[in-house]
Amino acid sequence: MTDIFRDINVPDSFKSQQVGLFVAQMDDQNRRVFEDVKDISPAELEWQSAPGMNTIGMLLAHIAIVEVWWIHVGPLAKGSTEAAAEPLPGIIGLGLQDDGMPIERAGGLPPQILAGKDLAFYEDVLRKARHFTKETAVSFTDSDLDRTGSLKRRDGSTGTYTVRWVLYHLLEHEAAHYGQIGFIRHQYRDAHPKPV
Repeated sequence: MTDIFRDINVPDSFKSQQVGLFVAQMDDQNRRVFEDVKDISPAELEWQSAPGMNTIGMLLAHIAIVEVWWIHVGPLAKGSTEAAAEPLPGIIGLGLQDDGMPIERAGGLPPQILAGKDLAFYEDVLRKARHFTKETAVSFTDSDLDRTGSLKRRDGSTGTYTVRWVLYHLLEHEAAHYGQIGFIRHQYRDAHPKPV
């Protein structure tokens, strides 16, 4: 009988075991997502269940964009949200709005920049985002996790966060969208049944 449980191993390269554990968990989420979509076609990556709904490709791009953006806003404390968005294209090849989320334009269609992209494209974008996170976080200490920052919310109020929360949020964000990706795959299979 095969044991279905696995362990999460913290790389020795991280100064902080806590930081290393967050990143190892994020890596495991990436592994699980790509294991579950390994057979996905470009058509399924850009399929919408209805206008205005997210595609799997949009979600994969969004995971990478949010990861790099939060690392800039949080641990690197790059100040404004605009400043945090500037390096995105140079790091992952996509800009802040290139995931098309939220879909607010007429017709609610996915962004053209993602049209026809295959799984290798999204794997590359997510690999670059994770490389940036690891490169940034490898030297964090436990005390860095307690550093705080603040950010103006859409409603005009200001929220405070810690570096610990940023790493946690990246983990929960990817896990939540992983569930959404699984649901969209079910919808796609229902809408495109294979001949018997």
